[in-house]
Formats: sequence, structure tokens, C-alpha cells
Amino acid sequence: MRKKILILGAKGSLGGQLIKIFNADCEVVVWGRGEIDITDNELILKKIKDVKPDVIINAAAYNAVDRCETDEQEFELAKKLNGDAVGFLAQAAIEVGAILVHYSTDYVFGGIANEANNERMKQIKKQGGFKEDDKPCPVNKYGETKLMGEQEIIKRSGQGLKWYLIRTSKLFGPKGESELAKPSFFDVILQLSKKRDCIDAVNGEMSCFTYTIDLAKATKKLIDENYGYGIYNIINSGSCTWYEAAAELFKIAGLNVKVNRVSADKFPRPAKRPKYSVLQNTKFEQLRSWKEALREYLGK
Repeated sequence: MRKKILILGAKGSLGGQLIKIFNADCEVVVWGRGEIDITDNELILKKIKDVKPDVIINAAAYNAVDRCETDEQEFELAKKLNGDAVGFLAQAAIEVGAILVHYSTDYVFGGIANEANNERMKQIKKQGGFKEDDKPCPVNKYGETKLMGEQEIIKRSGQGLKWYLIRTSKLFGPKGESELAKPSFFDVILQLSKKRDCIDAVNGEMSCFTYTIDLAKATKKLIDENYGYGIYNIINSGSCTWYEAAAELFKIAGLNVKVNRVSADKFPRPAKRPKYSVLQNTKFEQLRSWKEALREYLGK
């Protein structure tokens, strides 16, 4: 019997790839912003009870990191979308007996990386990044709202919720249909290279990249192969700075563009970024390197 999969955030970049992957052998129901307001608890519960999905995949999120740092109304909206709404979905999943899949971010970590001479940070780096069971420590308001969503799921673990919480980082891949779908770092840099032969890139923030096609396939594998419920860090293998990513991009693309190493001070932004937010995957098979995935994305 084919599983019925409900995908929220269907027109986003990740949502589009999830649809393609699950359409192969599942009955897929897709909801975008036009079909559902995920901050409406009663509506969520009613519509999910009507659909009765086997799996609910939440790829909807607020991700305007800088706006929610400085605008109180935006911060409230971020808390509703990234926090409250996740709780509504979790409760609805319990009601219908569905598995809930939700995506979080490396930005729930990184706070301690902004403290000088921190012994804990040295330990995190020595072990190869933040593990699934490391204590979250967000450094900005966006990270706080994503942590709120994680907590909404975890606190329902003892109430019968079946869940996969997937932390990921710096998505790239084919752009989603939604006008709100943000271009990835690689897309932005490629556009800039059409106008400039020299580009500045920050060399002081270390994290991981994730190819949306690989993440969608990994999500399906988690479900199909009945991995144990809980938190998973799923990213493409290898970590790098923005500078290293830009340099690799131009190398693969065969473009003669110079990349300058600069500090984060060169690009002042309202929200602090983690200096180090590398995720370590200790529970799922290792994905291919981000360089290999980028080569595929560029068709090289």
C-alpha cells in the first residue's frame, strides 16, 4: 500500500525536490502558502484530519535572518512559523498517527563559538562539529525561533509523537517555484561574477553546505528504512568557509574570477552569524562531499 505523504512548503527549493523524490512511489499531497496557514492551529488540525497522511513533512519556515533580528513584528512572525506552528503540526500528527518530519538548522548552534578561549568550543572542533545530542546555543533571534520548533517536537516525544528532526545547513540546488524562494549562495555568487572579475568572501565562518536533492533522498531513506525516531544532522560531507566555497565554485565552473578573503566585518549584518556551526552526522550514512554535489548542480 502506497504511503500518503503531506508536504508543506511545497513551492520552496527543498519542497520541490521532496515532491519529485516521493512522487516515485507515494501518494503525495502538497500544500503551499495558498493552501494552508500553518499558524492557524484549528485549521491545521481540521485539514490534516481530512487528509489523514501517513507522513507529514514540514519544509515551510521563516528564514529572513536579518529582518527578524531588528523588526519586532518580523520576530513575532518567525516565532509563530518556526516555533508555534511546529507544535500545531506535531499535535496534529499525534491525532492522526502520522510521522512528522521537520527541518531545523545549524544556527541553533554557534553561540559558544563567539566566546573567546572557550574550552567547550575547542572540544566541539576536535570532535568534528556539533553532534545531534549537543546542547543548542543559538547566537541570533532566527536561531532562537528554530530552537523553539525543536523544543515543540521534543516535548511531545512522550505523548506518542513519531518524529524525525533533521538539522541541515546552507541549502543549494534548483530554485523553488515560490517567489519567496531564496537563491542559494552559489547562485548569488555566480550572478555577481557576470558583473565582476573580483569578489570578496568571508573567510571566518565555518559550516557545511547541503544539496537539496541529496537531502530529499536522505529524508525518504529515513522513512523507508524505518530509522529510529529522533534528531539527525544531515549535510553533505566536508566543511568550509564562504571564501573556500566561492573559490571551489569558480574552480569547478572554470571561471577566471579572483576571490578575496575578508573578515565578517566587511559585510556588517543585523544578526550575528556563528563563527563555527559545523554539523557532525553520527547517526545516518554520510552523504557525498559538497564539492561533488556542487559539480553535479553545475552540470560539470
